[in-house]
Amino acid sequence: MAAKKPAAKKTKCASKAAPKKTATKKTAAKKTPVKKTAAKKPTTKQAKARTNSAFMVELQPSAQLAEVVGSKPLPRTKVISQIWDYVKKHGLQDTKDKRLINLDDTLKTVYGNKKQIHMTEVSQAFKHLS
Repeated sequence: MAAKKPAAKKTKCASKAAPKKTATKKTAAKKTPVKKTAAKKPTTKQAKARTNSAFMVELQPSAQLAEVVGSKPLPRTKVISQIWDYVKKHGLQDTKDKRLINLDDTLKTVYGNKKQIHMTEVSQAFKHLS
């Protein structure tokens, strides 16, 4: 194939430039404002579809996790919330570093025989959901 030639550059010449138009007084036509339509509210079917996500499915906790969150089926969001409630109720957050959780005997059955876990490890309790 032959190499393509670069396009010629256009230059502006002062003699070819269009003369400037002078402003004249004209009555401007009034523009009517455009009305925006209100956003539609979702129907009940659409609202239910949004809240029925995979993480909102209720799952049964294992016997170890049931000691902390209860034995009723719960969505994952509620499990995390109830674990944090348990931690705060029993004062298990580390006093120096609030990101660490000191495990008591009940939580050790859920998270293994560790002394502490980081706050990002709380979601490991999902292993105990079915």
